[in-house]
Order: sequence, then structure tokens, then C-alpha cells
Amino acid sequence: MNLWQLKIFKAIVEQKSFSKAGQIVHLSQPTVSSHLKELEEHFGCRLIDRMPRQATATRAGELLYTYAVRLLDLYEETETAIHQFHNRVRGRIRIGGSTIPGSYILPKRIGGFTRRHPRVFISLIIKDTQQILEDIRQQRVTLGVVGARSEDKNIIQTRIVDDDMQLILPPDHRLAQSRTPISQEELLSLPFIVRETGSGTLKSIADSLQSIGCSMEDLNIAAEMGSTQAVLEGIKNGAGVSILSTLAVADDLATGRLAGIKIKGVDLKRSFYLSRHRHKSLSPLGKALAGYIENPGE
Repeated sequence: MNLWQLKIFKAIVEQKSFSKAGQIVHLSQPTVSSHLKELEEHFGCRLIDRMPRQATATRAGELLYTYAVRLLDLYEETETAIHQFHNRVRGRIRIGGSTIPGSYILPKRIGGFTRRHPRVFISLIIKDTQQILEDIRQQRVTLGVVGARSEDKNIIQTRIVDDDMQLILPPDHRLAQSRTPISQEELLSLPFIVRETGSGTLKSIADSLQSIGCSMEDLNIAAEMGSTQAVLEGIKNGAGVSILSTLAVADDLATGRLAGIKIKGVDLKRSFYLSRHRHKSLSPLGKALAGYIENPGE
């Protein structure tokens, strides 16, 4: 057994596919299968069940995966620690972002960080808020930025960006013409597009409605969509309206492709939080990146 075999095994488990794992580690599918066979021979048991449509870890494989993640993390931490000792920030790190920070905040900060430290490789995973928080719990990512507070005491969060959401409509919508805040009653009468369960945006909307004595069930929900981009396209094509982050719609608002208005008596402010596991020590690279995400100007 060696670390390279563990890296291949980890990729198979996470991708649930030999071919996709091969793409990640830059090996052919037969070579990936050969390395897994050697690993299974080493442990004397089957680690992956080859199903018709996907590869899944056996019970032994699930156990090995837990240790493989820890060993590979420790290997990267060791490398970055030695480089840090010589005042060199380099290495690889995997981070996560929910839809809005993953698409509109983190790419800019990753770019600024890697310009300062060109020997760093950052892998950014974008999922919904609850999935990113779960990835932090399971230590599949070192850091995450999400749009909701976590109640999990094992997760530490630091507020890094504030945002104002707005009700977003097509520019020719009758309410968009006046540009004046609409009433709560008008909001509840409009066909509304919501994000999927687990979205930080959805939770922020629910919290804002709760503050005025309403709930998501009071909305006239016309559709549910799995991404902010899908919601934007739905609004542009007349499927309904929605409450969205101004970060996500800035370009469309500036060019007049969409319009945004306020809602009377509803506070739509939200924040994004840098999140990490309380009991996982950050490597020198992790500390440097976390510091830059919090304060990119420093």
C-alpha cells in the first residue's frame, strides 16, 4: 500500500466511477482498476463494489476511506509545513463554496491569493450550503464559504461579506416600472421561484419571512430550481419572480436585463461565512488562505 494508491482509491469513492477517478488522477481506467486490485490484495478484501452504473465503497472500503482522507491530508500538511518553514507558501488545498460565494466571491479571492503564491493549487467545489457544511464535517474540504449560520458546534464560522437581497423581476414587469418598494401582500400574490432545499438563499428568505410572521408556504410558489442561474433564466422567461443576492444579479441589473425592488418592512440583508471544522488543525497553507479570504486587502 502507498499514498498514490490511496489517492486513486479516494477518487473512486468520491466520484463513484473508475473513469471519472481516472480523469482526476490522469490515469486510464484499466490502470485505475489495476491499482485498486493491488490495494484489495494488500488488505485481503473487496473495497469497491462494481455496480452497473456506479462504483460504491464496501463497509471495509468506507473504513479505509476515512483513514485515507486523514493520511492524505496529513501528507499535504507535512509538505506545506516544510515549505512554510522555508517561507514558501505552496501545496494543494480543497475548499468549498455554496452557490453565491462559490460563483461570485471565492473565484476573485482565489485569484488574488494564487497571484501572490503561484506554487499553490486550489480545488474549489461548489454545492449548496448544507452539502458544503457536511463536507466540512466529513473533512472532505478544509474551508468553506456559505450563506447561512450553522448550528453545529463543531463548525467555526467567521462573517466575511454582507449582502442585500432584492426581489428580482423582468424589466417590463408592472411592479418594476414604479421602482418603489412593494407591500408584503403583493409579494405573496406573485408567482415565486424558489431554490432547492439546502440552499442558503432559501434559508435566508425563510428567515426574512419569519421575521414578519410569514412562512415559505404563504408564497405563491410557481417553480423550484436547482441553481441561481436557473432561477435567473426562469425570471427572464416569465416563470415567476424571486428574491436573490445582488452579487448574483449585479450585471443583469446594470444592463437592464432584470430589475430589482425592495419589499416594505422586510429586511433582506444576509451574510456569508468562512467555515471550518473546529477540531481540524489548519495547515500553514490553510491558515494563509483562510486569512486572505477573510482580509484580501492585507
